[in-house]
Amino acid sequence: MRLTTEFWVSALVRRVFKDGGFAAVLRRGSDSAGAIFIMSRDRLGTVSLFGPAPQTGYDSARPDDRMFVLLAQTDDQASIDERLSREQRFDPDLWLVEIEPADAQAELFPVMTP
Repeated sequence: MRLTTEFWVSALVRRVFKDGGFAAVLRRGSDSAGAIFIMSRDRLGTVSLFGPAPQTGYDSARPDDRMFVLLAQTDDQASIDERLSREQRFDPDLWLVEIEPADAQAELFPVMTP
């Protein structure tokens, strides 16, 4: 059984705070099925945008896990905002969470590498 989006985002926010970082929900989408986008900002101002991984990347042994893929990494906030605006037009129910992890190496959510 897959966790609701609201529950998953709440757990991510708590995990970030527990590790000494900061997290905020910037956009709240559908409680049960909204896509999640995560903006991770490091201490130098670089922003990494993560979005849902393609369905083909999911492990058949654990099909209910949420996986993410790096969509962009830049210090240009305008390009990130533009990308998110396009995503919002496509999916108005999306969630946007911004995090500033205390430890840049901490694995707070599963990321697929191409």
